[in-house]
Amino acid sequence: MIKNYYLSFLGLLIGMVWSCSTGKTPSKTPFSETLIESHLSWNGDSLPSYPEGKPKISIVKVTIPPHSELSKHYHPVINAGFMLKGELTVIDEKGNTLHLKAGDPIIEVVDVVHYGKNEGDEPVEIVVFYAGTEGKEIVVKESKTN
Repeated sequence: MIKNYYLSFLGLLIGMVWSCSTGKTPSKTPFSETLIESHLSWNGDSLPSYPEGKPKISIVKVTIPPHSELSKHYHPVINAGFMLKGELTVIDEKGNTLHLKAGDPIIEVVDVVHYGKNEGDEPVEIVVFYAGTEGKEIVVKESKTN
């Protein structure tokens, strides 16, 4: 039940962001488009089960200035994002690399240290949807110890 709620909610929000960011003339007939769907994160890891507890959805817009990078961090909860603007390179602790550009969706890694870097001349804007639980952090900005 909780899983279906999260997936439906994330699909709706990603669709709304997509329609707002494409600049396309709206259709006279409602429609939806699945941008991404998987049980795997971008680096091929399986997503974990949703945690028990009271669900908490967070939607965060992240802006990364040109020629800068995020600190190394990890997400203890499932999350997905949509690039609104710019280009971003994401590197995980295993050396996997992902290149994103405006319009790309992403299913982010969970419990894997990673960071993103903007090597371009324009800001990166990405909207990220976190499916967590009340009282649980969505981003931990330090290296994970194994």
